[in-house]
Amino acid sequence: MQADSQFYGPLQYSPLWMWCGAALLVLVGGWYAFLFATTRPAPKTRTSTGGRGRSALTDLQGLKAAYLQRIQDVDQAAAAGNLDARAAHQELSLLLRGFVRDATGVDATRMTHQDLARHPLPAAADVIQALYPAEFGPGPLPSVASSATQAAAAVRAWN
Repeated sequence: MQADSQFYGPLQYSPLWMWCGAALLVLVGGWYAFLFATTRPAPKTRTSTGGRGRSALTDLQGLKAAYLQRIQDVDQAAAAGNLDARAAHQELSLLLRGFVRDATGVDATRMTHQDLARHPLPAAADVIQALYPAEFGPGPLPSVASSATQAAAAVRAWN
């Protein structure tokens, strides 16, 4: 075959292509490492008793005052006719759940009544249960003022 003048060996690749391929693999690997590192959930901290506790930075009295004011605002908006009864009850439920989340770290905004009842949050679960018919039920709605009073009492009793 050496005598055949029309036979040519394979062309050699430039070493630059090998380094470009290696650099591309490193970039893709780095991108995956970056995505993995930045999208991991935050580590969960536990108190010395093993359960979740309120952060030392949470000012419970200030938190209570803020949520009591927001509950009162919803009650006043419903009384003024700016908010219908069902929307007001849904807002009260959301406020109470937000208070529980901010006070304890338990994301109660995504929990059903049954989840709240299973969790050690009985005061919130009782008020949420009372708000359920007003939020979702077809029947006559209880007054917003009485529901706001129940929600405010749960916030005030929180310790």
